[in-house]
Amino acid sequence: MKQFDYVITDEIGIHARPAGQLAKEAKNFQSSIKISINGKEANVTKLMAVMGLGIKKGNTVRITADGADEEEAIAAMEKFMKDNL
Repeated sequence: MKQFDYVITDEIGIHARPAGQLAKEAKNFQSSIKISINGKEANVTKLMAVMGLGIKKGNTVRITADGADEEEAIAAMEKFMKDNL
């Protein structure tokens, strides 16, 4: 399992558009990719579950990837977060 923490810098936080893009990116990998905050967790490919976490600017989230391509998956998720959120 690989993981990293990221502080959300987007003014609106994780809303519909970036959540959808994040889910689309995660679907490129076989690994199970999850996002967690304050003890709550969601599968990144589940748009409504991610939005249900209510992630705002300044929140620290943890992204985990577990599976055959976890190295590539976590690198892609980290790049996506830095580029978009």
